[in-house]
Amino acid sequence: MKRSISANLLILLIFLQAISAVPAGLSLIIDPSGKGIGLPPGVLENTPFKNFLIPGLFLFVVLGLLPLITLYGLLSRKKLNWAQKINWDKKFHWSCTFSFYIGLLLILWINMQLYFGITFNNLHFSYTILGVLILILSQVPDTKRDFMQEKIDSQS
Repeated sequence: MKRSISANLLILLIFLQAISAVPAGLSLIIDPSGKGIGLPPGVLENTPFKNFLIPGLFLFVVLGLLPLITLYGLLSRKKLNWAQKINWDKKFHWSCTFSFYIGLLLILWINMQLYFGITFNNLHFSYTILGVLILILSQVPDTKRDFMQEKIDSQS
């Protein structure tokens, strides 16, 4: 099955999100101090967290494992019943909708960091742009056409 340029770019960006979040989240789970990835002391000062365990779990599971599962769906177009149940637009394969979710969650993640007073830096800017691009690419007509459930079902 040939994919559109927009679908291939979406796949690449979801992959980049996953490979950046999995090791960072895992590092924060293993060492909740944040020293393992060079986070300065006091960065959690204005947040409800005493250490990086909860943010690390969120990063690992929601912004790491979920994109990996989504990547699997984007590449294989296989059905996952649990994923289809939380797909808000049943006309499209769950992985296309999950890509939208990931873009939105990534933007919210960065905005929550900024809300809690974590100083804006190049990583915040880069991941905000990544989230926006994922959102846009998941909604481009060519991408949507590639992941129409009816089209996928007819090719199975």
